[in-house]
Amino acid sequence: MKHASTLVVAIAMSLLPAAAFADGDQGHGKKPAADTKTAAEKGLMAVGEVKKVDKEAGKVTIKHGEIKNLDMPAMTMVFRVKEAAMLDQLKTGDKIQFAADKIDGNFTVTKVEIAK
Repeated sequence: MKHASTLVVAIAMSLLPAAAFADGDQGHGKKPAADTKTAAEKGLMAVGEVKKVDKEAGKVTIKHGEIKNLDMPAMTMVFRVKEAAMLDQLKTGDKIQFAADKIDGNFTVTKVEIAK
């Protein structure tokens, strides 16, 4: 009888999905903390050139290189800005480094620095 109960336990364990143990929590239900750092905090700055500043709309058009954290290739596109004051420091033709994230469904510049 002892061997039968051991066999039942072994069979039951083999039927558990491997995913239950895949994240290293041994089935305790603990998940790793979500990564809440912004692109700027991760050091993911893209390079670009300001093509247009629209203060009324709170947007800036940037011709940029790859934006890795957004899996975005080089292109020219319009971004919202996290803070309207960011637009006060930008003018057409400025070479910049910037971080962008998708916030509330909008591509948004979260940090900007004029390139030297």
